[in-house]
Amino acid sequence: MKEWKLKALTHIWTGDADGKSGCLIPTGIVGSLRWWFEVLVRGLGGKACDPTSDVRCPDQNGRHCVVCELFGCTGWARKFRLMILDDNGQVIRNQIQAGQTFILRFIPLRPIAPEEWCLLDATLRLIADYGAIGGKTVFKPLEEWGIADLGPDDLDDSRGQVRVQYSRRGLPLQRGDVILEVDGNPVNRKQDLEQVLSGKYHGQPVRIKVKRSNGTEEEIETWAGKRHHQDFGLVQYVQGPDGWQCNKTLEDIRAYVTSNRWRKDFNDSAFSWASLQNFWCVKGRYLARQDADSSTFNKVVGRDESKRCKDCNQVHLPGQKCPKTKKYTKRYSDDNPTHPIDEWLAGRQQESKKVFSFKHPEEGGRTFGFVKPVVVDFDEMKRRLRGVWGNDFENNTPFQEGHQILIQLFQQKGSQ
Repeated sequence: MKEWKLKALTHIWTGDADGKSGCLIPTGIVGSLRWWFEVLVRGLGGKACDPTSDVRCPDQNGRHCVVCELFGCTGWARKFRLMILDDNGQVIRNQIQAGQTFILRFIPLRPIAPEEWCLLDATLRLIADYGAIGGKTVFKPLEEWGIADLGPDDLDDSRGQVRVQYSRRGLPLQRGDVILEVDGNPVNRKQDLEQVLSGKYHGQPVRIKVKRSNGTEEEIETWAGKRHHQDFGLVQYVQGPDGWQCNKTLEDIRAYVTSNRWRKDFNDSAFSWASLQNFWCVKGRYLARQDADSSTFNKVVGRDESKRCKDCNQVHLPGQKCPKTKKYTKRYSDDNPTHPIDEWLAGRQQESKKVFSFKHPEEGGRTFGFVKPVVVDFDEMKRRLRGVWGNDFENNTPFQEGHQILIQLFQQKGSQ
């Protein structure tokens, strides 16, 4: 049995069958660990199947890849059981919250090779120092303040009070509501709201006193900002297993993952980009939406920066029809063909983006992503980042490539 202690810097999302975050689903953590384990293995020159695609193990002869050796596949069970515990050794059942320390306890069900323990440790360091764990990590930061998924454009203060003028079904604040107080602070203008909310992170709980359209007053619990712009999945590596350290060199690990004992005969061209060889990270910087017309994130991935409807020049709420065409209008015009680089970086429906960014204040931000040979290289990513951060960003916040990170991961061994 080996235990790793981590600290959640943000909430960690695993979700449940209904897509809600109230409880912790350990398989969500295992799936995320496996994905980063695959990234690490490919970065070391090994082969890893994609269990979510048709290219999965075992093959017709029953052989499996080095990742399936540890995490399992059809006919070959996972070699460990994972327990997620709090500081008192109790199983965590609810969502892991920001600031919470937790323990990942790996209980072997069959012998686990020393190289596999080393790879697990390096995977956790990779997640903590350069990546993120769990779901909802594709959310993008937002510079604008907001409340209960509503922004400044959804509110009106022309009559000396802040009134909701646009909303949608299911939100705590509805059209016609007047916001009287937020966390005990009186609100008379939108500037009052901005002052109270600008220092809060998106998703942070707040209490507001509201006057409903029927004249009644009530206090409700809601959240600051917009939930689909909050950070999820950032963790800090606190301590590795007591008395254990990886006694294998980088070359030992590379030899293990590239050994002929593992299956290598599959075509992995569709997902081989998810490799540490193609990974990059910039710490201390983030990409975000600044307002309805500006987004450094969209500029980097090649999307139209404006959220405005092409027909009426207004910003539509989700589910809102264009008042001019009476149709649901796409924000991004189809008139101009998408460049192959932009198309790959931005992703499509059911296909992940290849750039991820977080605004966590303690770190000053974190942005990471992937390149793909032939489509986009590291130099192109640097060029795009310079376009939003300035030409000297690398002097203060180095652009780290996967091969450099790989060396760092195996220079740090054992407990901290």
